[in-house]
Amino acid sequence: MNPDNPDRINFRKRPQQERSIQRVDAILSVAAALIAEKGVSAMKMTELAAVAAIPIGSVYQYFPDKAAIVRALLERHSSRIRQKVREAFAFVASLDHAIELVCTMIDWYYREFRSDPTYIGVWLGTDIDRDILQLNIQHSNRVAEIFLESIRPFLPAESRIDLEARTQLFSHLIGASIRFAIVSEDEMARRMLHEWKQVIRITLLAEPAQ
Repeated sequence: MNPDNPDRINFRKRPQQERSIQRVDAILSVAAALIAEKGVSAMKMTELAAVAAIPIGSVYQYFPDKAAIVRALLERHSSRIRQKVREAFAFVASLDHAIELVCTMIDWYYREFRSDPTYIGVWLGTDIDRDILQLNIQHSNRVAEIFLESIRPFLPAESRIDLEARTQLFSHLIGASIRFAIVSEDEMARRMLHEWKQVIRITLLAEPAQ
């Protein structure tokens, strides 16, 4: 993968017609299965085309690089997470309520994706590619923005928290901690997430020391 060409992670050609949309869906479905089985690094474009029964030229017609496929799958996961976050934080009643919603979202995130082998394969793939990693960071920041907007009406005027910085940091840490839990043994994963939620309750909106 060449990390110096951002276009490599974008669709080369956006599918418009129903047949093209179905073909792209087939490519992504096979890619998801191969990533779940082998991981991003071991997935080959030629193998993908063969398993999908699609000419390799047609695969490259839509995806200029394997990273573009990883991005498309990542965006599916990210969009699903952000939609759930928007729904969860649409009706925040207080700062305490917001914190409990964060903890509830951690439980949902863990349950939803622990049984999805493609998810962890795609997210681990973000760590080996600079452009895809940047998309992961952008996703974390968007989740932080949703949370921050939901709590703004409840923030005291005298608050000294740099909430933009803190919510972006916690958003990224929450995602990373859940991914770590997903690849851990289930009983220990639940214990770790329980402790992490305790830390969040105490520190996420704590005022800095004088």
